[in-house]
Amino acid sequence: MKKSDFHFDLPEELIAQEPLAERSASRLLLADARSGALSDRGFRDLPDLLAPGDLVVFNDTRVIPARLHGRKDSGGAVEVLIERVTASHEVVAQVRASKALQEGRSVVLDDGTVLRVVGREGEFWRLRFETEEPLEGVLSRVGHMPLPPYIKRADAAVDRERYQTVYAAQAGAVAAPTAGLHFDAPLLERLAARGIEAGHVTLHVGAGTFQPVRGDDLRGHVMHSEWLNVGAELVAKVRTTRARGGRVVAVGTTVVRALETASQGGALAPYAGETRIFIFPGYRFRSVDALVTNFHLPESTLIMLVSAFAGREFVLGAYRHAVAARYRFFSYGDAMLVFPPGPGG
Repeated sequence: MKKSDFHFDLPEELIAQEPLAERSASRLLLADARSGALSDRGFRDLPDLLAPGDLVVFNDTRVIPARLHGRKDSGGAVEVLIERVTASHEVVAQVRASKALQEGRSVVLDDGTVLRVVGREGEFWRLRFETEEPLEGVLSRVGHMPLPPYIKRADAAVDRERYQTVYAAQAGAVAAPTAGLHFDAPLLERLAARGIEAGHVTLHVGAGTFQPVRGDDLRGHVMHSEWLNVGAELVAKVRTTRARGGRVVAVGTTVVRALETASQGGALAPYAGETRIFIFPGYRFRSVDALVTNFHLPESTLIMLVSAFAGREFVLGAYRHAVAARYRFFSYGDAMLVFPPGPGG
């Protein structure tokens, strides 16, 4: 398949620039590929659209304030976007500067903290924080929330809370698992009261999630690497759910990538490590029966994953409906609940 097979026209005014006042007030498009039906709902309807005995799996990664500003030791302005934390004081990062960095040189952040350039890693730079202060403290003080490039404003105080899920626990992501942004405490309580179980995986979303597919032939695309952990407790919950006839509902494409990576041996098993899994039409899903997801960029790996799950023509039709119905798109936008055409739905 080709990248151009996943294009759709999106008016720029539908790209959400701000979160809604209430997390669960967003709209929800029910996209059921079993019947081909589309239904306009509210996100608060989600518990009623699932069944007692289902298992909803969340990504509990926590977004770090990963965007930093400073100056090179030669004086030029620098913007650093951390891709991942690799050690207690070392990171791999994208760096934007008027002239390329050089190994051994330094960057001075706005508060005076020094970053030493220690090498390259592909398109990224390896940087070391030359301070004894824990990295979390430095980032909390001088870092900015790494809003996606399609949000055309600087981050604000509200983003510290709202570009973060309410169940975020494991620090390390530099982009939010955005399907989870719609859940608030009352909604989680309603899911539990209905007999719908919850489980968690961790996948630290990297800034590479926004990188475009560069070639038109999908077979040549190499995904960015991300770290994940699917624990034994979650694996047991999935097995129990399947045994009682319940469905595994992934909250976001990151959960899909985590579960499917941990299923590459043929069945879901505990796994901690890196993944570069690229899911596009033709992929056979092993561990996911339904998907809650936001609306994604045209020609992105994320819309390709959703298309693999529910069928390209069906998904693109759902997107055309969402555009016509004026849904809000991308990170702070609305959501879909997707059931696939096969028996898993």
